[in-house]
Amino acid sequence: MERTKIRVTTTIAAEISKVWDYWTKPAHIVNWNFASDDWHCPAAENNPVTGGKFKYTMASKDGEMSFDFEGVYDEVIPEKKIAYSLADGRQVTVTFKKEIRKTKVTETFDAEKMHSEEMQRKGWQAILDNFKHYAETT
Repeated sequence: MERTKIRVTTTIAAEISKVWDYWTKPAHIVNWNFASDDWHCPAAENNPVTGGKFKYTMASKDGEMSFDFEGVYDEVIPEKKIAYSLADGRQVTVTFKKEIRKTKVTETFDAEKMHSEEMQRKGWQAILDNFKHYAETT
């Protein structure tokens, strides 16, 4: 069955090497990987190589809810592309495009059926916006 694909994007005022490091290193991931101020990412494990795995704990700050966002990397081309499969079988591709003193990051992901496409787009875009803010201000 064909899944609906959703795309979110941003352009970050930072060199691609910094963007790549901030995207892939757990010490940075925990600082930006959440969609709103009442959530956080208290733990992150990441092995960004083809066949490697990742697991990010997403949790509400009040302790009421948490879940692990995890998957396996299908393809990793440093500073260019990451493709991975989530635990539920959905596919995600992240591309990094070098521009003059900027980096464009685009995520394309298979929608899930539990939430509306618009809600998913807004949530993933909010996380990407947090990443942009973190990468540009630290």
